[in-house]
Amino acid sequence: MMLALGMFVFMRQTLPHQTMQRESDYRWASNSRIGKRDAFQFLGVGEENITLAGVLYPELTGGKLTMTTLRLMAEEGRAWPLLDGTGMIYGMYVISRVSETGSIFFAD
Repeated sequence: MMLALGMFVFMRQTLPHQTMQRESDYRWASNSRIGKRDAFQFLGVGEENITLAGVLYPELTGGKLTMTTLRLMAEEGRAWPLLDGTGMIYGMYVISRVSETGSIFFAD
């Protein structure tokens, strides 16, 4: 197992990802001061986004059913627990976008 989102497991047989990008935002407000540098106040933790990118080879990995499963999970409008193969728990995440690009099509 590479990663699991809810009951969906990312692995070679389903949907392996080649890259994982994690972005965390932290909110700060600035206050202008006369004759001094701005003062900053921490407002709290902002959004955290994880982006997975990979290549799906239907002959070797999951096919259209794999992408359909992710789309159905997104349509449920729920947050899912995300954890990786080492046991690290990232927290609860929603699926905000599923994107596909097809490049090679055969008649059979």
